[in-house]
Amino acid sequence: MFDKNSDKRFEFGKNWQQFLNNLTNEQINEAEKSLQDWLGTNTLEGKKFLDIGSGSGLFSLAARNMGANVFSFDYDENSVNCTRYLKNMFYKNDENWQIERGDALDYDYLSGLGKFDVVYSWGVLHHTGNMYQALNNANNMVDENGILFISIYNDQGQASKIWKKIKKTYNDCPKALRGFVLYPCFLRLWGPTTIKDLLKGKPFNTWKNYIKQRGMSPKYDVIDWVGGYPFEVAKPEDIFDFFHNKGYLLEKLYTAGGGHGCNQYVFKKAGFIV
Repeated sequence: MFDKNSDKRFEFGKNWQQFLNNLTNEQINEAEKSLQDWLGTNTLEGKKFLDIGSGSGLFSLAARNMGANVFSFDYDENSVNCTRYLKNMFYKNDENWQIERGDALDYDYLSGLGKFDVVYSWGVLHHTGNMYQALNNANNMVDENGILFISIYNDQGQASKIWKKIKKTYNDCPKALRGFVLYPCFLRLWGPTTIKDLLKGKPFNTWKNYIKQRGMSPKYDVIDWVGGYPFEVAKPEDIFDFFHNKGYLLEKLYTAGGGHGCNQYVFKKAGFIV
């Protein structure tokens, strides 16, 4: 399933490698706190946790810290190496954390992994090139009464179409020229917020507090956003209907409020059929 002849993909793993170079204990703690808040529990002891598209490995680490038996996989080989780096740093030779390279669109691969109590995929399935197939595959990984925690880019209509063109342009550009796409986007995304902070007498306050949002980095999140291709979007009601029709109950929801970010969902597999 690893098709090297498909459209150019953003190399998420290289971005995550840079992120890990500056990873702090505070960011790890914030990631763990975020997972606890969204799942509504301080422990995953004895639970099976699947991280689809593990990226930096930060949330696989958070789940392992909470006691889960973790299985992480990613399409991007550098992302796999990032996750292995964190495991070797904190859980070397731990049999309760497994890491592989895998494809969220590969049904045969996923079928061999079994079922999980928690299936987590944050900001990943809309980058596969076939989002609804990936969503359905994620559904098949959730055990009865299990939890599905995903985030999917918000559909902004025309604005999303413009962003898709920008993302494709970024990935089509020679690497030496990508800054000409990235830096105007950086100003567009962070300029208004920075000005507001200055007017409030709190320069760069939002930037400094960004770490409290899942322990992430504003710099590397912008690169991830601008470069993130393939790129698909969905309205909240579309994702709700998709999983409701598969027997899920919506436990928690956060929407981007019409913006360009991700809508976040926690579903519980209730077992009924609509």
